[in-house]
Amino acid sequence: MRGMLSILLSILLAMFCWGIYGPVLARGQIFYHFNYLHAFICVGLAYFLIAVVAPIVSLQLFGEKGHWTGTGTIWSLVAGAAGAIGALGILLALHSGGSPLFVMPLVFGCAPIVNTFLTMYMAKTYKQIGPVFIAGLIVVLIGAVTVLVNKPSSVKPTTGTVAQSSGETAAEKTPDTKPSRMAAAGEFGLVVLFTVMTALAWGAYGPTLHKGQMAMAGSRLRPLICVGVSYFLIAVLVPLLMLSFHPTTDEITFGGTVWSLLGGAAGAIGALGIIMAFNFGGKPVYVMPLVFGGAPVVNTFASIVQAGTYSQIGPLFYAGLLLVIGGAVTILIFAPKGKPHEPAPSAPGSSKAEALAH
Repeated sequence: MRGMLSILLSILLAMFCWGIYGPVLARGQIFYHFNYLHAFICVGLAYFLIAVVAPIVSLQLFGEKGHWTGTGTIWSLVAGAAGAIGALGILLALHSGGSPLFVMPLVFGCAPIVNTFLTMYMAKTYKQIGPVFIAGLIVVLIGAVTVLVNKPSSVKPTTGTVAQSSGETAAEKTPDTKPSRMAAAGEFGLVVLFTVMTALAWGAYGPTLHKGQMAMAGSRLRPLICVGVSYFLIAVLVPLLMLSFHPTTDEITFGGTVWSLLGGAAGAIGALGIIMAFNFGGKPVYVMPLVFGGAPVVNTFASIVQAGTYSQIGPLFYAGLLLVIGGAVTILIFAPKGKPHEPAPSAPGSSKAEALAH
């Protein structure tokens, strides 16, 4: 019971941090007109400080169970790369004209499915997946999409006829020409491409991170360091390279920097919450669906508080929230147990007493 409570608390930490990730980043970009590449660099820097510098200091001062392994390092680096590529995919989808109204539901709806099937493939636990668990997974996904689609809009709908200047109609201003339709189709194709890229990347994040952590004998900080290194390479060095070839005239503002760093910190702490959930015995097959199911709910409430649109909450929003909660409980109760892990080998040179202590 104590282990399940620790898993739930770790999942809640990841839900909250990843839920506020979007609104915090959006505040830096919307209110301070912060360029998306500059914001991405700040995210990478925050990950570097929290997921690389801080864990290294902690390891030096206090140590931790587990040890470095080549296999664990590679899988953890892959997990970090998946997380960073997914974050970049979201920014590119929105930058290409996509709306969060359908981009985020697609990502949070598809990523858990990718996670579940990849986890079953890696753990060979197809036979342990029961119909009730699948039903709970579907309910969480439907609930998350319902909450996101029916969340209040910060823009009030306009009524009546909009006056056109100089007697021009809307059709005259935006003629429905073949080139414009082709351009719109091309932009929509990019949005779909980047959205699918994020769903695949974030869906692979949990299973690969869990595999890396298990290969490091259950260490929490070592896989986190690898995640931070991948984020630094992809979210800092790559954008800096892009800006060197295509410089932007956007200014780097203090407010945008602070909010983007806070967004990156939330992402890094959320990643630590997932690692802790795995360390306490949680499995990717239910940890990640719960995080992906709960994070958009937190995201929605954070957006509502930020925009002050309480009066626009409708019954479908509450129905979706109840679906997420009910599906989450079902997933926890009927999650595949899997085979117990064998005791991890001790680090080279460690004594038998140290191995038993681990």
